[in-house]
Amino acid sequence: MTDDPAGTLELTIGPVAHGGHCVARHEGRVIFVRHALPGEVVRARLTEHDDGASFWRADAVEVVQASPDRVNHPWPLADALLAAQRGASPVGGAEFGHIALAAQRKLKATVFSEQLHRLAGVDRDIEVEPVPGETPDGLRWRTRASFAVGPDGHLAMHAHRSNELIPVAEMPLAIDAINELQLWTVNFTGIQRVEVAVGSAGDPPLVLLVPAPGARRKQTAAVVHQIDGASVALWDPEKGTIERVKGKTWLAETVGSQTYRITGDGFWQIHRGAPGLLMDAVLGGLAIQPGERAADLYSGAGLFTAPIADAVGETGSVLAVEGSAGASRDAKRNLHGRTQVDIVQGKVDRVLRDRKPSLDVVVLDPPRAGAGQAAITEVTAAGPRAVGYVSCDPASFARDVGYFQQAGWELDTLRVFDLYPHTHHMESFAVLRPGRG
Repeated sequence: MTDDPAGTLELTIGPVAHGGHCVARHEGRVIFVRHALPGEVVRARLTEHDDGASFWRADAVEVVQASPDRVNHPWPLADALLAAQRGASPVGGAEFGHIALAAQRKLKATVFSEQLHRLAGVDRDIEVEPVPGETPDGLRWRTRASFAVGPDGHLAMHAHRSNELIPVAEMPLAIDAINELQLWTVNFTGIQRVEVAVGSAGDPPLVLLVPAPGARRKQTAAVVHQIDGASVALWDPEKGTIERVKGKTWLAETVGSQTYRITGDGFWQIHRGAPGLLMDAVLGGLAIQPGERAADLYSGAGLFTAPIADAVGETGSVLAVEGSAGASRDAKRNLHGRTQVDIVQGKVDRVLRDRKPSLDVVVLDPPRAGAGQAAITEVTAAGPRAVGYVSCDPASFARDVGYFQQAGWELDTLRVFDLYPHTHHMESFAVLRPGRG
C-alpha cells in the first residue's frame, strides 16, 4: 500500500464485510472500501478520515490489479470508477454492480455466515438463492423507487452517506413501468421528494409527492399537470397524511390467490418476485395445520396473515400485530371476512405481554433493526412449536438468534435470498424451534 500523489491511497483489498464494503489496512488502521473486491489492488479516495476515528472509509477510484469477478457496472452513474473520471461521486444504492452476479451471491453468503458465527456462535454453510425468474443481468426488479429533487427541479439521488445530489435520467434497477413514466423530464420545482410504486394487479403506477416547505399550491398543481399515466397524491411524512390529487392513493397487489390493498406509503416488498417467494417459504417452512393458534408479528398489510388464516381455517386463530396505523387499516380491509383473525395495532412486545397468548406457531417479520430481546422473550413465553423469522439484515437476525438460544431454542432451517441484486442487501427466512434438551 502506498500514498499516491493525486491524494489517494493504494490499497490491497482484504475480505468482504457487512455493509457493502471490503476491509483494507493502511499503517495499522482499518479502512472500509466500497466498489472494490477481495484480492484487488486499488487506488482509493478517502471519504471519511478523521484522525481520531477508529476506522476510515474510502471509495475505489482506480483498479491497479482487478479481480476476475469484476465486470462493467450496468448503471454508469453508480460506477465509482467512471464517477472518479468525472470528478464526481457515484449514486448510492448499486454498490455491488461492479461484481458478477454469481460472485455477489458468494460474497453475501460469506457476510451472512460470518455474522451468524460472530453474533450467535452458529456455523452454517450459506447459499444465497436467486429469485426464480430473475433477469440474467439482475436489473428491472424494483417495484418501488425513491428520488430527491435537485436545485434545478429535476430528479436526483444521493451519493452514499452524503447530501450530495446527483441528477438521474434512468433507474436500471426499477421495473420498466417506473422508467416508462419518464419522470426525469418533469420539473418538480416545489417538491422535495418523489416516491414511485407499481402494483402487480394492473393499477396505474402511484406517484407520491412530498412538497417542499413553503411550496405553493400553484407549484404542486404545475408538477401534477406534467405527470401522465399515473395516480398522484401529496404525502406529508411528518403528519402521515396522503392527499389524493388524481387517481387512487393505494395500489392492489396480487400474490397467488390473495389480493392486498397497500396505501401509498405502506410497506411492501420491493422485488417483483419477493412476496410470492417469501409467502411460499413461510408456508412451506412452518407447515401450519388447521385449528392451530398462530401469530403474525410485524404483520404489515397482511402478506402472511391471509395465507396463515387460510391454513388454520375457521377452527384456528391468528393474532396479527403491527405498529403502523396505516398498515393496520390496510390489513383490516385485506382480512375482512376472516373472523379467525384479530388485528392489533401496537408494539409487539407490549401486545404479547398484555395478552399472554398461548400459540402454536409464530411468524416474525421485523424491520431492519430486528425483533430484539423484549419481543423474543414474549414470543418464546407463548410456547409455540416453531417460529418463522423473515429478516432483511444478517446482523440483527444473528443477534436475535442469540436471544433465542439464550431461551433454549435452536436454529433449524435457514434460507437466504438475493432479493436486492447489485446491492449488498439480502433477505432470509429461518425456522427456529425449542431445544430438545
